[in-house]
Amino acid sequence: MMIHEITEKVGRHKRRKRIGRGPGSGTGKTAGRGHKGYGSRSGNSNPHNGGGTPLFKMLPKRGFSNAMFKKHYAVVNLSAIDARFEDGSEVNPEMLVKHGLIRDTKLPVKVLGSGETSKKLTVSAAKFSKSAEEKIKGAGGSVTVLA
Repeated sequence: MMIHEITEKVGRHKRRKRIGRGPGSGTGKTAGRGHKGYGSRSGNSNPHNGGGTPLFKMLPKRGFSNAMFKKHYAVVNLSAIDARFEDGSEVNPEMLVKHGLIRDTKLPVKVLGSGETSKKLTVSAAKFSKSAEEKIKGAGGSVTVLA
């Protein structure tokens, strides 16, 4: 055992400060709350109340944001599909989960055209980029758009 391993274990757990347990404890009498004022009273949950107003509260709340309605996709590149699937196989969201390319089938799948494929694949997904669709069809495969 080395000296740095001993100090590592000794400093791991700091003891809880026992407040208001008499003068011998070092935090007796006022129990670390000081004298008088709002911070010393019971029911005060935030003795450090104040500071500047946050910027987001100062800015006017107006207009419209489309963020709520944005459509999210599970994205898969063509190079990843080509690396994990055999020639002539069927590629659908369930198979992509099985091969570890997407996490689950909750989000619709979008296939992007990054990479090349020489395999004849039958790919089913919610969306395809133009280049991905061209590359799949160019290799003799077929594309099916899921609703």
